[in-house]
Amino acid sequence: MAGDVVEIYTDGACSGNPGPGGWGAVLRYGRHEKDLYGGDAGPTTNNRMELMAPIQALESLTRPAAVRIYTDSTYVRNGILSWMARWKANGWLTSAKQPVKNADLWRRLEEAAAPHEVEWHWVKGHAGNVDNERADQLAVRGVREAAGR
Repeated sequence: MAGDVVEIYTDGACSGNPGPGGWGAVLRYGRHEKDLYGGDAGPTTNNRMELMAPIQALESLTRPAAVRIYTDSTYVRNGILSWMARWKANGWLTSAKQPVKNADLWRRLEEAAAPHEVEWHWVKGHAGNVDNERADQLAVRGVREAAGR
């Protein structure tokens, strides 16, 4: 895929875990930027919101692209890069033969990523990365709106 890379910074948040939740994503393509956010009145979990952010960002892309996703969630990064293949091979069961938590969102994330060439990167949260901080602020905004505050 020729052309610029779409950079996406994502974050999720919850007020209580479970509780109302929100997700945020900052998308950058060349000189274009777009903020996305949303929420779930819940109860939901932080991990579900961490998954919703890259899902919504990828689903917002209108054509296949080279994408770099930056997340502060080791759950998301490890899940997509390491755990998912094993879960699928085991019929969406963990090694302890329990159903995979959030399997609906893991499947949706896989489908959303499929048309793209996606690189997954971990960034330390709340460490001064401007785009990660912005994604966090968007996620918190999603929580507030979902909770009616």
